[in-house]
Amino acid sequence: MARDTSGQGVGEIIGQDESVQIGAAQTGALSILTTSQPAEIEAAWRTLEANGIESPGQSFDFLTQWITSFNIPQSDQLFVLVSEGETPVAALALHRTRLWGMKVLAPFPGEHVGTNAPLLNLDYIARMSLPARAAMWQQVKKALSGAELVYWAGLPEIMGGIDGVFADLGQSVVSDHLHRAVFDTWEQCDSIQRTRSRRKHDKQQGAKLTAMGEVTFEIVDECAELPAVLDCMFQQRNDRFRELGIADPFDDATIRGFYAAAFSGGKTLKGRLHVLRLNGEIVATRYNLVHGNRMFCLISGMSTAPKIQPGSPGKQCLLRVMQTEFDKGLTMFDMGAGMTDEKRHWCNEHIVLRHHYLALTWNGRLIAATHSAWQRTKSFLKSNSRIFAALKSLRARLSGTKRRD
Repeated sequence: MARDTSGQGVGEIIGQDESVQIGAAQTGALSILTTSQPAEIEAAWRTLEANGIESPGQSFDFLTQWITSFNIPQSDQLFVLVSEGETPVAALALHRTRLWGMKVLAPFPGEHVGTNAPLLNLDYIARMSLPARAAMWQQVKKALSGAELVYWAGLPEIMGGIDGVFADLGQSVVSDHLHRAVFDTWEQCDSIQRTRSRRKHDKQQGAKLTAMGEVTFEIVDECAELPAVLDCMFQQRNDRFRELGIADPFDDATIRGFYAAAFSGGKTLKGRLHVLRLNGEIVATRYNLVHGNRMFCLISGMSTAPKIQPGSPGKQCLLRVMQTEFDKGLTMFDMGAGMTDEKRHWCNEHIVLRHHYLALTWNGRLIAATHSAWQRTKSFLKSNSRIFAALKSLRARLSGTKRRD
């Protein structure tokens, strides 16, 4: 049996192909397995996932579809599994890529999901002492290689009721908030989140939309017209981004192909579209992925046609989503990061997110310090409503568009 430089025991290489390095480093009762083949840890990953996920980025189906859609080389994939005997404790999926002029390990989906948190056995983690948890993350750090920095965008301060669950995973800086609606029933959601004036306002907007023609709402899990609905949603999203002077992150055939595949290709993560139509034409759409009784909204689209804006089709669509899904047994609707009016209106949980930097070299430390300082500056600018509004107006003018509130 080989030994590493720290004196910790290292297991035998399991993989026969030298390009697939699989090893286990023992630390007390925990073992850490690293591999570039996701199939090697699929069973353990799905065991962890069966207890619920906090993000589509924790779904094995979502991750493997991402790797397939973007044709990521095996040599750039790194999966880490922490276990105690046969009990999985934590699982990480990292992409070895280039960022800021150096090799970085980062979660595969990046900003396409609300949080990129590692998948955890929360019951096990809750029983760990704080020193034991810190030691576990330190041992994970020792198992990582092939990069100068590990960068996690948007890890929650609280997960599964555990405060500071990632506090020892490198240095961190506050980045944003994750917004969720968490209710047992639609009646509970309605009574807590909607005031009398809000209900009246929603009714008035609904009447305006109905006055324009026939309004229908449908839930699409899979159908022959799915490609056409997705194309319409992406086009509406593109129109909205152009109005705001923002680059469209979905304006790429590979990305759109991934979302189509992720919608219908998962074993435990299922796609669900909510579609609002006016006289048969799609005026609002929401793309969601469902895991058990939790739903995650990844994309929303709405017609930008001025004549239908008085009816607020996006808000009317979301109202029907909340009514329908919480009536069907949904217990959590994750609307992602970044505050918007709809999240302010409907979400009763606002979880602090932090960017985490785990430097593996001195150069990694320098970049982490620089990037975290920039993130603090961005947070300050966003927290000042006057400065932030001025910056958005400037961005719109530079892009040649007018900002619509």
